[in-house]
Amino acid sequence: MAEQPTALGPVDFSTHVLSLASTALIALGQMAAPDGEDRPVDLETARHLIDVLGMLEQKTRGNLDEAEQKLLASLIYDLRVAYVDAQKASQG
Repeated sequence: MAEQPTALGPVDFSTHVLSLASTALIALGQMAAPDGEDRPVDLETARHLIDVLGMLEQKTRGNLDEAEQKLLASLIYDLRVAYVDAQKASQG
């Protein structure tokens, strides 16, 4: 029996940035991958995704509602802290 495709919800700005942040957390080893498999820490991918979120913050400045702006700023801050922690752990 074929597996039914999962229906994806509507995409809005917050859903999109949360998806990017989740992928960054997986790359940092802070969150399990969707298949439940452990993934090695991938600092390069995590940094790229954090940079993408930072670029979105710059390019959307003045065009987001307050909740979207706060969500994006909070995600970027938390991911940058997690990135520095993962970077230190990989060196130590």
